[in-house]
Amino acid sequence: MFGFKKKLTESPLAYWEEKSYMMVVPKDIDDDILKNGAKRLEKSKEIIVNKTNFGINGTIEMDITYEDEDYSIGFFLGEINVPDYYLHRNMFFTEEEKEELLAARKAITIFMKFRDDAKKSYHLQLKLATTLVPDLIGILDESAEKMLPKKWVSMAASSKVLPSSKDLFCVQAVQGDDQKVWLHTHGLCRCGITELEILDSDQEHYQQHYNLLNTYAMYLIDKKDKVDSIRDSVYIGRLINGYPVVVTCRSWVDGLGEYKKLNLGNAKDRENGHNSKTSILFLYQSEEDENNQVLSKVSVYDKLWGDNPLFFFSDEETIRMSDLARERFDYVKEGFKDKENEILIKVALPLKEEGNFEHIWFELLEIKGKKFKGKLTQEPYDVPDMHTGDEAWYTIDDITDWIIYTPTVAVSPGNAYLLDNE
Repeated sequence: MFGFKKKLTESPLAYWEEKSYMMVVPKDIDDDILKNGAKRLEKSKEIIVNKTNFGINGTIEMDITYEDEDYSIGFFLGEINVPDYYLHRNMFFTEEEKEELLAARKAITIFMKFRDDAKKSYHLQLKLATTLVPDLIGILDESAEKMLPKKWVSMAASSKVLPSSKDLFCVQAVQGDDQKVWLHTHGLCRCGITELEILDSDQEHYQQHYNLLNTYAMYLIDKKDKVDSIRDSVYIGRLINGYPVVVTCRSWVDGLGEYKKLNLGNAKDRENGHNSKTSILFLYQSEEDENNQVLSKVSVYDKLWGDNPLFFFSDEETIRMSDLARERFDYVKEGFKDKENEILIKVALPLKEEGNFEHIWFELLEIKGKKFKGKLTQEPYDVPDMHTGDEAWYTIDDITDWIIYTPTVAVSPGNAYLLDNE
């Protein structure tokens, strides 16, 4: 008898991959919570409700307009059971918030299909959540498999700056018995792109692999209409020796063929999940490899990552970070009043070539209105007339980022909600 290898096939998208699903946990629930939420949406100044349909199954569906684009949304009241490990990831929850969320048994699920601008759609869904449930205690982002604290949600929803592309997904690490690690994302399919994976990572290098995966996922969200993740390659970073990191990927159906032996993330591990639109990251080590489609595993550079390889942000993310740093600069002003805090501000220093900047960190020394004085903390690469320790005055318009080091936590514009917990 001849043995035949089973042909691998990509499964259809699950409901939480086709659309974005968020479960909003209210502090209090009554019989009219859905109808009252719908009324608040109809009174919203940002969101125009064009049509409302009250379904017999308890689901309320709406056709809405937001910033000149039409969306179809739905929401319903259902059961929830918050996994404890969701509260111990990247976001910070107070002990009181943890207790409330773990005790919660009901939530309002909001579902919607993202439009072309995934960050704008995500921002809208946060606004819908805070309008429907003003007293929310947290959101379980079902599509991204992560929990969002109420203060972060409130700040992000009310901001004029769109959330970061990294907010739209999460990267999970699964460890096998042989110390191997399987990294994979959740949340990208709702953005109209493929989920991403790195196979055959390990405990020693998975953090650098995580950074690579995270950076590439952000890039694909920001450049969705300009990059074909399967056909194209992206120059995403530099190794410690200056060597370029050029990334591409292949669908898991094709990518598994590059691995002769795989104990974690193999076809058997995908029988009940991670078998729809998901792709494995690979590298091109040279232009010749790229021209000939010769793929290399991410682990090929494991001896060259070093402690701090350089990964690139898209232009869109750099501009967004700058806008958010300026919008939330009042946190810097307030934090500067506490002498126990150390504050660093990143400034865009103009280079000789018009339109080019070097972004570099200054220690904050003094603030006067919209101006501040800083001391350069490092030697610039391309600004020959400035050196470590130099002091100068700048304005808020020069800022691209900031960090407040309190005695207990490091706070940036993206997690400024932490200062409300201090």
